[in-house]
Amino acid sequence: MGILSSLFGGGSKKLQILKDNGAVVIDVRTPGEFKSGHVKGAKNYPLQNINTKTEEIRRLNKPVILCCASGMRSGQATGILKSAGIECANGGSWTKVERLYSN
Repeated sequence: MGILSSLFGGGSKKLQILKDNGAVVIDVRTPGEFKSGHVKGAKNYPLQNINTKTEEIRRLNKPVILCCASGMRSGQATGILKSAGIECANGGSWTKVERLYSN
């Protein structure tokens, strides 16, 4: 995966595989942004709190698709979770992930 896809969103094939394996969607935007629209069933863990949520996320025992407004914050969160050994991918914008889940 190239640096741009890592920052702005994982490949559609990888996201589909994670979804098919029961991935949890985690939106790393602020609570206010999340309230204005989000993927149905997504959890809201703002980026500034993601370090304190790694054990909680690990206990979900599922792969994770991260999203935000553009893919920048979710790219940062993906790096944090991957370094903690959590299977995850940057889904990019929440609207892109929403389209994946509406199919």
